[in-house]
Amino acid sequence: MTGLINFANNILWGYVLIYLLLGVGIYFTVRTGFIQIRHFGHMFSILKNSNKSDQSGISSFQALCTSLAARVGTGNLTGVAIALTAGGPGAIFWMWVVAFIGMATSLIESTLAQLYKTKDDDGNYRGGPAYYMTKGLKMRWMGVLFAIFLIIAFGLVFNAVQANSIVQATASAFNFEPLYVGIFLVIASGLIIFGGLRWVARVAELVVPLMATAYLLLAFWVVADHIERLPEVFMLIFKSAFGLQEAAAGAIGYGISQAMTQGIQRGLFSNEAGMGSAPNAAASATPYPPHPASQGYVQMLGVFMDTLVICSATAVIILSSGVLDNHQEGINGIQLTQLALSSTVGGWGSTFIAIAIFFFAFTSIIANYAYAESNMIFLGRNHTTGLFLLRGAVLAMVMFGALADMPLVWKMADLSMGLMAMTNLVAIVLLSGVALKLVKDYNQQRQEGLLPTFDIRQYPELQKDIEEGIWSENSVRDEPRIQCKKSTPVTEK
Repeated sequence: MTGLINFANNILWGYVLIYLLLGVGIYFTVRTGFIQIRHFGHMFSILKNSNKSDQSGISSFQALCTSLAARVGTGNLTGVAIALTAGGPGAIFWMWVVAFIGMATSLIESTLAQLYKTKDDDGNYRGGPAYYMTKGLKMRWMGVLFAIFLIIAFGLVFNAVQANSIVQATASAFNFEPLYVGIFLVIASGLIIFGGLRWVARVAELVVPLMATAYLLLAFWVVADHIERLPEVFMLIFKSAFGLQEAAAGAIGYGISQAMTQGIQRGLFSNEAGMGSAPNAAASATPYPPHPASQGYVQMLGVFMDTLVICSATAVIILSSGVLDNHQEGINGIQLTQLALSSTVGGWGSTFIAIAIFFFAFTSIIANYAYAESNMIFLGRNHTTGLFLLRGAVLAMVMFGALADMPLVWKMADLSMGLMAMTNLVAIVLLSGVALKLVKDYNQQRQEGLLPTFDIRQYPELQKDIEEGIWSENSVRDEPRIQCKKSTPVTEK
């Protein structure tokens, strides 16, 4: 079993996905004119009114927190440590690269998810890659394939990964028995996921900003304590990324290959750009401004926060502490992050990481379930029995992850997310013309000093593919469209 998974991962990551991810990300970065840089400020300004929602959708802020709940988890604390030990410090550079270009990819996929969203039987917005593959590409078979991959990846495998990291962290900090931790996780997760998407969004809205802020404050403390090592840390990252550290040993090719592979794998697992997961949360939102592209910007910010901020904080904690210089065999993953923090702040550092990973991973579990639920509904399995079976399977995988061997769980996660990403990347390239058209419309309205508002009547070629009532004239908020005075320049073009 392990050999087969290794073989599939080697093919998928060694020959297909690395080039596909980088190629698609670069394509969208160029086509949007490096929108990550030009509109960097707008990603933050759009949050000013992000708490608006209606009876059909969650708010943009809740959608951001839900996607961050799924993103900010083991990839940020455990995944970074694994990338460093397996790929060297250079892996962090490639995590940055995949996040930077992934911001443009996230803009495109989340814009498409908003455009092609639908309403379920309860009147709630649902959407994501499976929906835009079916409606935009007229390829329901592709949507079904993606939905199955997502349910396996997020509903099952990734939740085992999150549970596994919680067990590792609590065992190191408190010596808790994995069985009891698993039982607690199953009960706590069950209480939330049986409440559906809105319960998930409410919990994420409360927990994610609080824990992310606390973790970043601690990271700044560590950086301040090792400020003299900071230039050395960044120099090490850049040198290792291009094999310069290995040059003397004659292993340049291997060093670059390992750094790229680990950095891109762990970067994708962490920020999920292009994987097709975050669009499921984006589609559930009532966007403000009322335009599909506004959610694209919100989710683009999510990628930035996840990798370029939180993952970087973990990397700096580990590299500045010096624990990699004397790396002990068997110390890997979350335990390495705990050891690095404890070496700076004392014994309570391990305890803090255990608490942080619990909340980060726990919110990831419930957000992952929300993604799986949306895709079960797409498959037509939204009846009581179908959702009950899904919830039971999710909780079973949480318990499995609490008791399983970590390397096998991570290899399964790599394979499942690779299949998801490959399917989604093909779809968004085929639909790129539509998404780019919407982004252009959004920014043209901003340049005219208007509140960007999507009018489906301006796109008769899309009307037949959009569910009636989603973007109709009646669904647009009855608010003034003037965003700023004509004399006020719009700085971001």
